[in-house]
Amino acid sequence: MANDIKKNQSKEERKSSLLAAMVRDTIARMTADRLLGPKLQKGEIRKNLVEPAWKCPSCFHVTRIDLPNCQAELLSLVQNPNPERVILQLHGGGYIGAMRNIYRSFAGLYNELGRGINVFTPDYRVAPEHPYPAALEDALSAYEWLLQIGCQPEKIVFAGDSAGGGLALALCLYLKDHGRKLPEGLILMSPWTDLTASGESYETNYTRDPLFGNTRDSMIYNLDYAGEEDVKNPYISPLFGSYEGFPPMLVQAGSIEMLLSDSVSLAKKAKAAGVKVRLSIYEEMFHVFQMGELLLPESRQAWEEAGKFLRVLDRRRQGACSALEEEDLYKPDSMDMA
Repeated sequence: MANDIKKNQSKEERKSSLLAAMVRDTIARMTADRLLGPKLQKGEIRKNLVEPAWKCPSCFHVTRIDLPNCQAELLSLVQNPNPERVILQLHGGGYIGAMRNIYRSFAGLYNELGRGINVFTPDYRVAPEHPYPAALEDALSAYEWLLQIGCQPEKIVFAGDSAGGGLALALCLYLKDHGRKLPEGLILMSPWTDLTASGESYETNYTRDPLFGNTRDSMIYNLDYAGEEDVKNPYISPLFGSYEGFPPMLVQAGSIEMLLSDSVSLAKKAKAAGVKVRLSIYEEMFHVFQMGELLLPESRQAWEEAGKFLRVLDRRRQGACSALEEEDLYKPDSMDMA
């Protein structure tokens, strides 16, 4: 019986690697296309994409909120919502792409992972029409709106991918610098923390990254968001900020993405400042591979880890989670998604 289980596990592992390889190859072929590739890498396709109206699953309710300079969406369960906790989700897109339907799907996943947690996603202003500090201002407005309706900072989690991950960090830095209360934690997926592109992975993964590799003409070298500002401004490149006093963070990255150093350097700096950091590097994975949601096994594993991180935050807030217990919570099968 045990041998059969091991055989099945081995088959699943091979299947996972094969599926991931197929996705990587597909992305690489698309970016290698002379007509499609540059538009994909520069974010033009993402920016100009026309999507059908999102069909909200019947189990969710979406409330559209008008913030001072942008709109936002609050996703909650129709039955038995959890109004006390909320995730402030800041979407990616290189600071040039608006919110897309994939982030509405992300909101649904966060809701499931957090056992009914509300998810608030601002469609913040983007460059080049709205350079820095527009995105940060809108993120701050979203956070302040949550406080105004009664949400407590210690029950708010910031989450973001790519530019959204950098923006989540920038918002945290801004709050700290202005003596404001910080959130309970941060979930960062392939965060873009260094717009100077100075990390070693920009070179070592140059030919390996299927999305941004083999070119210097892509959105990760686009400084439209920085505008006339110093790109080392910590609110633009949060890697250059100070992390003393920051809440716990989960940082996920793919081993072959050019932005890998953005995550590794962030984790190293935050840990040196005394921050509780869980850095997970997924082998042979690419930038924001979590967009595979539950279809790509590696992506599913990353989302499960995010759910376990939320559970750890719950236990830490209750004062009932030792370091050993925390590691146990991250073990496989300790909290699988349904």
